[in-house]
This record gives sequence, C-alpha cells and structure tokens, in this order.
Amino acid sequence: MSAMSAQPLPCQSEAAAPVFGPAPRRATRQVRVGGIAVGGDAPVVVQSMTNTDTADVAGTTRQVAELWRAGSELVRVTVNNAESAAAVPRIVEKLAMMGISVPIIGDFHYNGHQLLAAEPACAEALAKYRINPGNVGFGRKRDTQFAQLIEFAIRYDKPVRIGANWGSLDQALAAQLMDENAQRAVPWDAGRVLREALIRSALDSAERAVEIGLARERIVLSAKVSGVQELVAVYRDLALRSDFALHLGLTEAGIGSKGIVASSAALAVLMQEGIGDTIRISLTPDPGASRTQEVIVAQELLQTMGLRAFTPMVTACPGCGRTTSEFFQELAKVVQEHVRAKMPEWKITHPGAENLTLAVMGCIVNGPGESRHANIGISLPGTGETPAAPVFVDGEKSVTLRGEGIAQDFIGIIDGYVERKFGRDAHAD
Repeated sequence: MSAMSAQPLPCQSEAAAPVFGPAPRRATRQVRVGGIAVGGDAPVVVQSMTNTDTADVAGTTRQVAELWRAGSELVRVTVNNAESAAAVPRIVEKLAMMGISVPIIGDFHYNGHQLLAAEPACAEALAKYRINPGNVGFGRKRDTQFAQLIEFAIRYDKPVRIGANWGSLDQALAAQLMDENAQRAVPWDAGRVLREALIRSALDSAERAVEIGLARERIVLSAKVSGVQELVAVYRDLALRSDFALHLGLTEAGIGSKGIVASSAALAVLMQEGIGDTIRISLTPDPGASRTQEVIVAQELLQTMGLRAFTPMVTACPGCGRTTSEFFQELAKVVQEHVRAKMPEWKITHPGAENLTLAVMGCIVNGPGESRHANIGISLPGTGETPAAPVFVDGEKSVTLRGEGIAQDFIGIIDGYVERKFGRDAHAD
C-alpha cells in the first residue's frame, strides 16, 4: 500500500465523522393552542383541516372526531359565513360530550372581523384564529379589519396564525417591492421579489399585531407556496428573520402520490434543518376517501425521520422473484392496520407501544436478519422454501409458525408482547 493510500480519508477522522439525524430544532417562542404547545421545546405538532360545510354541525363534528382519532392534534375549520360561525360553539360542545378536547382553529377570510363581532360565542369557543393578511381586507379597510381581528384575539386570549399564501399575496406590497427592486443596482429576479413579498407579508403583519398588543408568544407564522423548492427557500429565510413558531405546509399539494411525495420532499428538508413547529399535509383526497389520510402521512413523515413516534411501524419486504406468493403483502397490511387501529387504546393503556418495531419479510435472503433487528419479526417462506415462518422477538427466535393461522397467530404474538412490555404490570415493575 502506498503512503498516499494509507492516509485516512477525511470522513474517517473523528473530527469529520458524519452527524446523523436532524439538526437541533430552531429556537422559537412557544405558543399554547388550547392544551397543545407549539414551538419552543415541544415536539412538532400534526394538524389537519375539515372539508365539510361547517354549518353542518353533525357532519363536521363527525369528521373532526375522525381526524382526532387518526392522530390530528389540531383541527382547522372554515368560518366563512354567519351559519358556520354560529355552528362552531355547538361543534365544540358536541366534541366535549364525546370526550374529545382537540383544539379547533377558525379559518377566516374577508369577513372574519364581522363574524367574530356577531358571534362572540364562536370567538370564545375557538382555540386559535387563522388570518391571511393577503385577503383580510382591501385598500384602506385592510389595516382596520386586520386590527379588529387582532383585537378579538387579545380580548378572548386566543393565539393567531398569520398565514400568508402565494395564491392570495398582498398585491399592493408586491407592487411596492417590485418598484423598490427596479432601483437596485443589481435587481433581483421576479421570483425572489415575490418570495420576499410573501415573507414580508407575514413578518410585517406579525409586527403590526404586536404593536396592537398581541403577545409574541401568541403568534404562529406561515408562508405557503405550492412549489417544493420555493417553499424551502421561503421558510429558510423566514426562519432566519424571526423567532416566531412556524407552521409548515405545501399548499395545494395535490392528489395521491404526487401530493404525498411533494409535501414530504419539502417538509423533510426543512425539518431536517430544524425548521418547523407544526405541520399539515394538504392532500386532495380521492373522491369519497377519508380525510384522515393527510394525518397518517404527516405522522409517518415525522416517525420515519425519527422526530416522533405515533404507531408501531412495519418494515416489509417489497417482493421479488423469490416471493411469488402474495401472503407476505397481505400480512404486512393486516399487521399495519391492526396496530394503527389499536393505538387510540394503546396510547392510553400501554404508553410506549408506539415505539414498537415490526418486520414482515417474504423470504430467507433478508428475512431472518431484518426480523432480528425488529422487536418482533416474521420471516415468511419464499418460492420453493420450506413452508415454515420463524418469528423473532427482540433478536431471538421465539417460535416457528405453520399452517393457515399464521396471520392470527402473529397478531397474537404482537398483542401479547405489547401487554408484557407496556401494560400496567410492566410499568408497575
């Protein structure tokens, strides 16, 4: 070996060893939204939004309950007319009767100042107000109507999310910044000017709210766009220029895999850099599909990044020519659905079960190894292999399953493990 080749590579030195995991969370002021902490040292919070007519009390209550059961920690509802404003207190009351205390956020556009004035019970029942500075009002009325909304927040001691949006950008501010840009020795490109307008809309509105009397610890900011790279650029800049808690979301992300991939790509980059205190995955649901998918995607994004744990996650074989049977696919789905369905109960009676790791593998190549890495794993027989499925518990082979009842037996092993490790008797020890 030559003298040159014997030298350690830079990545081999202790000083240059790679650091794994996300950067430390950006330091922010902490905001209390009902009983939920956002920002500061609190974990990243999952939120969602209903798509029912808020005036439909029964339908909205039902959907809020579904979102909460799926794991949404904050739920936003549209408050756009007198009927929806009048419905809010009734929705909150019905949720309380069901034992559901999830904070409800009111989404206001154009006429929020009028609705809160006309329905003080709505102003009181909501846990937070969301205000878009781009459409709170127009012309000379804008500042007055924004001030009225902030005054309601102060009167009822409610936090506010000041949420600027690419689709409803303050055109007067955008025009002003375009004029200023024309005077620069080296003008910015139009995209940068519009990003600056979006950021300034949020920051200037927040400072105006503080001048009116709203505490900085009662303000959350967001500045949403629909492009991945634009969102990353906007929030990096916003994070450098303020210490307000930030809500992340790719607006109008889209339907199906496109929406999931785009949202995950943008939010993962930001959260890896320590940016973001609450998130929403703004998916367009398939026709007739449950609204809860956006909650599940948000949870899985946080969990796969190692930021939080919500439900046992299943490592599963993707399949290849060695796995012509579909049984391993079916079992992986059954296991994931079973543990997700059990989590509303387990998070109360078996705290810690959300950290459980499971593996469902389809053949002998990686099956035993992956199964040993999980708390509980099963290695199913591949094509031409002996029809037996060894189960590994905490790295040790526990039992070999055979026959038609493998799925039921494996579920039983999981439930028994949860009871032993996370049940009342385990915590008493």
